[in-house]
Amino acid sequence: MTIEHGYADVNGITLHYVHTGKENDHLLLFAHGFPEFWYEWRHQLEEFGKDYHAVALDGRGYNLSSKPEGVDNYQSPNMVEDLRQLALHFGAEKFTLVGHDWGGAVSWAFAIAHPDMLHQLIQINMPHIGCFLREMENSVAQQEASQYIRLFKSPEAEAAMAADDFEGLWKFGEFDKLHARGIMTDEDKEAYKHAWRQPGALTSMLNWYRAAFFDVKEPGEKPDPSPLEGMDLTVHVPTLLIWADGDKYLTNACLEGTEEFVPDVTIRRIPGVSHWVATERPDEVNRYIREFLDR
Repeated sequence: MTIEHGYADVNGITLHYVHTGKENDHLLLFAHGFPEFWYEWRHQLEEFGKDYHAVALDGRGYNLSSKPEGVDNYQSPNMVEDLRQLALHFGAEKFTLVGHDWGGAVSWAFAIAHPDMLHQLIQINMPHIGCFLREMENSVAQQEASQYIRLFKSPEAEAAMAADDFEGLWKFGEFDKLHARGIMTDEDKEAYKHAWRQPGALTSMLNWYRAAFFDVKEPGEKPDPSPLEGMDLTVHVPTLLIWADGDKYLTNACLEGTEEFVPDVTIRRIPGVSHWVATERPDEVNRYIREFLDR
């Protein structure tokens, strides 16, 4: 497999991406989460580059993409427009979108805003935003699982995550545990640290949290009203939701009621696996994705 690097000038910034497969084939666009970059999808690129145009971007602020200054530049509508224009850059008026973590949050927003542009939506351990906000409001367990966001929104976040050549960030994601098990290699570790060392990257990455419309209170404290209250958050796109039930950041209750927001949803559970399921169980993830694409 040959992975090629490229850049696209979209939405007032420059996005770096990698791609493989034939450019005139069905576009499969992969959007990563925090604190990853296009490299999160290396196993999926290898599999789906065989018969799709598989593209994985560095989200704005990450790795080799532009890092505009100011928290407002990292509000969700900007990233939704990044994806729209990037798809059009490849000549795809309709495509399939795959998201995880923050990339998944933006992918939900994209599907709500632009259902006509999607063949299918594939989400990996990112609940529908309506379900997540419900749990943040009513579940002490989810509030406790989200307490790290309070650090990420604070001025102390950069120092904590960059400590000891980014060992703080490596250990935050428990990548050290995957490394110890041989799931992530020394080469993987250096690839991540190289991305995190890019000038301005860490602050830009954290600004995705700082720009988020939701806040995180102390467990048991009532959150502020959601600005999405009263909005139609229905997703009118066939959707696959792959869910690893060992996620320390998202409780399994976040799955409940998904069908209310996503009428055409297929849920595939992978027990005993962490938030980083695309890295930890790539073969299983790829199998579920292919089954969904081929149906």
